[in-house]
Amino acid sequence: MTWIIETLNATVDAELDALPADQLAKFIRIGEMIQSLGLERVREPHVKHLEGPLWEIRMKGQDGISRALYVVTTPKRVVVVRVFAKKTQKTPRREIELALKRAKEVK
Repeated sequence: MTWIIETLNATVDAELDALPADQLAKFIRIGEMIQSLGLERVREPHVKHLEGPLWEIRMKGQDGISRALYVVTTPKRVVVVRVFAKKTQKTPRREIELALKRAKEVK
C-alpha cells in the first residue's frame, strides 16, 4: 500500500496554491518521494518533526522558504493542515498553534 497525501480542506488548498511556483514544485516532488519511497524513508532536509503529532515538509526556492505542516494518520495518510511562507529562522508559535488546532479536525 502506498502513502496518500491530501490536504485538510479548501483553506489549505488555497494556502498551497498561493506558494511561488518553484516552492510548489518542491512540495510536489517531496510528495512524490513520500509516495514512492514511503514516509519512513524520507528524512531531513525534506521532512522534520516539530512537536507532538506535527511534522513539516520543507520547501526552499528563489522566493524564500515555506513549510507545509502535516499529521500522519492510518492507513498511510499524510494530511497537510497548514501551508505558509517562512519569514524567520524559527517556526512561529502561532503557525504551530493553528496547525495543532486544525489537526484536531483530521479523522
